Amino acid sequence: MAAQQIRETVERYVNLVATGPTADILALYAPDAVVEDPIGSDPRHGHQAIGELYAALEQLERKTVLDAVRANGNHAAVSFTLVTEAGGSRMTLSVIDVMEFDDAGLIKNMRAYWGPDDMQVDPA
Repeated sequence: MAAQQIRETVERYVNLVATGPTADILALYAPDAVVEDPIGSDPRHGHQAIGELYAALEQLERKTVLDAVRANGNHAAVSFTLVTEAGGSRMTLSVIDVMEFDDAGLIKNMRAYWGPDDMQVDPA
């Protein structure tokens, strides 16, 4: 898999976290993908379980900023910032996602590295 293809998928993923419906995000994942978000939480297996994670974002006003992408082989590390607003507060989360892609270019494994120190909550 070419690094450029991975970069394009990662850019699409970060954009969809801000704008897209859950179904469009799930289309980037292999059907048997595994997501651990945040790292240390119970892994989510398959589209249904992974979809629950992203569906929680749909009712929030949100935007993302892609900070960096590093790709090699079928792997990528992605640094981005997610800002959400709801209920009169703004949450800013800095995250690093580590992804592994299958031969079809779909995400087969994603681990999100972030913790409480990477989250800031302020009045909107």
